[in-house]
Amino acid sequence: MASPLGLGRPADEVLAAMESLRTGDVKWRDGRAFSLAYSAGPEVLALSEEAYRRFSGENALNTAAFPSLRSMHDDVVSCVSGWLHGPASARGFMTSGGTESLVLVVRAAVERARREGRLPAHPNMVLPTSAHAALEKGADYFGVESRRVDVRNDWRADVEAMAAAADDSTVLFVASAPQYPQGVIDPVAEVAALAVGRDVNMHVDACMGGVVLPALERAGVPLPPWDFRVPGVTSVSVDLHKYGYTAKGAGVLVHRDKLLRNDQVFVTDNWLGGVYGSSGILGTKSGGPIASAWAVMSHLGDAGYERLATAARSVTLAIAAHVEGCDDLRLRSRPDSTLLAFGDADDGPGIFALADELRERGWWVDRQGPPDSIHLTVNAVHEPLVDEFLADLDAARRAMRGRSGSSGAYGSVD
Repeated sequence: MASPLGLGRPADEVLAAMESLRTGDVKWRDGRAFSLAYSAGPEVLALSEEAYRRFSGENALNTAAFPSLRSMHDDVVSCVSGWLHGPASARGFMTSGGTESLVLVVRAAVERARREGRLPAHPNMVLPTSAHAALEKGADYFGVESRRVDVRNDWRADVEAMAAAADDSTVLFVASAPQYPQGVIDPVAEVAALAVGRDVNMHVDACMGGVVLPALERAGVPLPPWDFRVPGVTSVSVDLHKYGYTAKGAGVLVHRDKLLRNDQVFVTDNWLGGVYGSSGILGTKSGGPIASAWAVMSHLGDAGYERLATAARSVTLAIAAHVEGCDDLRLRSRPDSTLLAFGDADDGPGIFALADELRERGWWVDRQGPPDSIHLTVNAVHEPLVDEFLADLDAARRAMRGRSGSSGAYGSVD
């Protein structure tokens, strides 16, 4: 069978073919996507891409060979730990993003219980139904029962119900800051108290909020406690390739101390090649994401992230106010940061027809449920486009009345 890629072509022809393939992709660089991709503008994007290019071939599997990667990695983790008010004992590693971080969170909880000689035969974790799907992947990988608990009417974790779901086999509690589906912050302090009572791990998924929330707080926005200032929080995950505006493949998982961090690590010498140590699921890792994160964070600094976070927050609130003024739409919750969701006023499938109409107008939005909703991840690139988006939203509302659309998927497997 002939290869679909052919037998070899000139480089310029290959690049032209790639550009042709992407003609149907959403124009996220132009601010047309409210999901999947993030932009702080062409200058930051160009820096991110150039830093990635320069270090894309370096391998972070062994930073003894590439001390530049170790130095940049440590700077990035230290900066993120500072944003999270990590204690002096806090330690962490970069990951490929939220999914790897959350899978490792489950592993770390299991390994802590094993290390302390109290791993139950059938460990479980207790988390709200709003917690990210990647935790299910971690539960599947490491044989942990996932005990999902319904959220309250305000979409936040129901702490009393979580307490009732826990038992002596519970090794992990989870809260989010904010949770993805409706964009609200869970009662982290109350969930952490459950973990303290059982002396087990408590993770805060701040993959969405770990850059934005500290920046908003520095800008004077009042927030509930959610980070390492809360007793009982043992780890926090942050994605830099979201609101850090770095290249894809850049997350950070910070633990309260080195001993807890070591529970995510894998080390073996049970082969003929010597000691193999890995901080995460990946072995070979491109240095590109590390370099991109270091470059963009160095360029923007705290002041830059405050500016970008407040801009995204302002757009989020403007869209939320507009939706609240539409009698055919229902805002799921007042957003705590820069995520929001809304549905049909009758909670019918018509909201997905609205998503179809927005797609026809060049906008990509997430479709989620239950309940059936459109979800927007607002970032800095949307600031100059908010009026255009709201005008197209109103036009799409008029065009879709009486129709229904397809739900789509958050992630796909083809």
